[in-house]
Amino acid sequence: MKEESRIIQRGWLADSRKMKLPTTVNPPVYQGSTVLFDNFDQMCRAGQGDYDGPTYGTDRLVVQRILEQALRELEGGFATRVCPSGLSAIQTTLNAFLKSGDHLLVVDNAYGPGLRYCKKVLSKFNIETSVIPPSIGAEIVAAIRPETALILLESPGSHTFEIQDIRAITAVAREKNIVTALDNTWATPLYLKPLALGVDVSIQSVTKYIAGYSDVLMGAVTVNERYGKTFTDFYSLLEIYTPDRDCYLALRGLNTLGVRLRQHETSALRVAAWLQGCEKVGTVIHPALPSHPEHHLFKRDFKGSSGLFGFTFAREYSHEELARFADSLEFFGLGYSWGGYKSLLTAAKQQRETPSRYAGQTIVRLHIGLENPEDLIADLSRAMETLP
Repeated sequence: MKEESRIIQRGWLADSRKMKLPTTVNPPVYQGSTVLFDNFDQMCRAGQGDYDGPTYGTDRLVVQRILEQALRELEGGFATRVCPSGLSAIQTTLNAFLKSGDHLLVVDNAYGPGLRYCKKVLSKFNIETSVIPPSIGAEIVAAIRPETALILLESPGSHTFEIQDIRAITAVAREKNIVTALDNTWATPLYLKPLALGVDVSIQSVTKYIAGYSDVLMGAVTVNERYGKTFTDFYSLLEIYTPDRDCYLALRGLNTLGVRLRQHETSALRVAAWLQGCEKVGTVIHPALPSHPEHHLFKRDFKGSSGLFGFTFAREYSHEELARFADSLEFFGLGYSWGGYKSLLTAAKQQRETPSRYAGQTIVRLHIGLENPEDLIADLSRAMETLP
């Protein structure tokens, strides 16, 4: 059975029949703080940790558990837990596996708020962070110290789109008993299987493609068997949870992930091809294009691409010129995040601690939504005419 079909077919129907609940296509949303036990002995077992079901409103209510199981199966992992945001998923992963005196390696194209958390918060607890090049591979061995405990990857990064050699990095990490975590939001578990490449922890911003409609804030963490108990025990200790209604919306989005992602991919490649022929464009930065420096790694490890990519202009424009370009667009919203049905644009120069291919250049980042790509191209073409 293909993955897109399995996502939909697994549903929650078997669970509902076992529990003698009404059988609907989608699960009902549960809202509540107190969970009532069937009897006193059951409540005592729950207090002793010998009970599998929810024990309280913060203990992963029904729809959260259904969503986690669906994501766990899609990732091919041992356990999945969802968090209130993508940043929360990153923070929870770091907190679960790091302790005072540890050293952390983070790629330079990682999610900015996550890297700031490492520098501003983890540093207060005597955890040191070193930033490494975003296209790194086996040469990561030179950055590893005896106290290095975790490597945080993001492949590709969501602004400059470098790809790491995941297989080479995880081989080094396993040899040295270092935990590896990868932010896999760009490709989703449909197009990249981090755990199959040796990664220990796969992180998703469910906010993006999985939820798909720009109306949910959520993250997810999937761990392999080796680190499953460490992570789930830590998660339970902090009483992290995500409301059932948000989980319901994410589960609804997950059911259409396959068809949406294929359209995002097709449309983005169509727009990227047009931009490559535009005289005012310098470099189109898309991992699926043969011109991308790590395209060989993309072809080896990824099953497909998504709707997010960037480009530079052939010359640097002033703030006023960029503003005129951006403000003239009709189909592209100006806003952060991505992965929803509406196309979005941001533009900025990226600050990097390691040498960057795009130093000093403005990168225009496009999220290609579900509009007709010809309309998006026409919109970009009109906006290009405002530039000298």
